[in-house]
Amino acid sequence: MRRAALATTGISALIVALLALKPHQLPALAGVTPRSPTASSFPRSPAAPSSGVSTGSGTFTGDPIDTRYGTVQVAATLSKGKITSVKVLQAPDQNGRDQQLSSYALPRLAQEAIGAQSAHIDAVSGASYTSQGYIQSLQSALDQAHA
Repeated sequence: MRRAALATTGISALIVALLALKPHQLPALAGVTPRSPTASSFPRSPAAPSSGVSTGSGTFTGDPIDTRYGTVQVAATLSKGKITSVKVLQAPDQNGRDQQLSSYALPRLAQEAIGAQSAHIDAVSGASYTSQGYIQSLQSALDQAHA
């Protein structure tokens, strides 16, 4: 009986310790601090309106980002400073597995970007390299839009 109580206490302490750990971040995004939901999603320039929202409209092409499995490049369409769509211009597609991951991950990444109105989005599990390339290309497109 005493052994069972000690085992249960030990396991409970281990579970609490594991739950207290923070999740890992992608290496390229480790220095990025999350923004509050009320803050502007884009960096402000001195010429930006005082409301913190850019009025930029148009389609902006992000830099092509080389990943382990191929190049990722996106174009973001903005209307009055809001992301309305993200089109993938290049994605890894060298084999069936690349095509399968891209067809699964890229629509989810676009949905996340439109929902977050920024490039500060979560990577898709199983497509870490593609997600990282997508995020970096999207950020470069948004930087162009707000330059």
